[in-house]
Amino acid sequence: MWMTFLQVGLGGAIGAMLRFGVGLMVVRQTGTAGFPLGILPVNVIGSFLMGVVVVAAFHRDLQHLNPFLMSGILGGFTTFSAFSLEAFTLYERGEMVQAGVYVLLSVVLSIAALAAGVWLARMLWA
Repeated sequence: MWMTFLQVGLGGAIGAMLRFGVGLMVVRQTGTAGFPLGILPVNVIGSFLMGVVVVAAFHRDLQHLNPFLMSGILGGFTTFSAFSLEAFTLYERGEMVQAGVYVLLSVVLSIAALAAGVWLARMLWA
């Protein structure tokens, strides 16, 4: 079990550095003109790679690499890739309503939770 945690941790560190590097590169190329372009490509690239990895790991019998690759590297790169995989899995199972509810709740509740955290922190430190 500890080896799995170490794989996730090592992969997560690599993924976080990649996320920071890609975000920095995008901002340097495009500037910081209001729209958050630094994270958008990270989310799209991470989701694409999650799709590739989940199928490749299954077909090549490499599921033992999932903690390092999927939870670690791609999870550190963007948790949006895991969210995308879960939503797509529901869709593929034909659970359209559940997929829609999952997407809606994930986005709305996450933004609401962030807003609540900002509100609370501003109350405490303002």
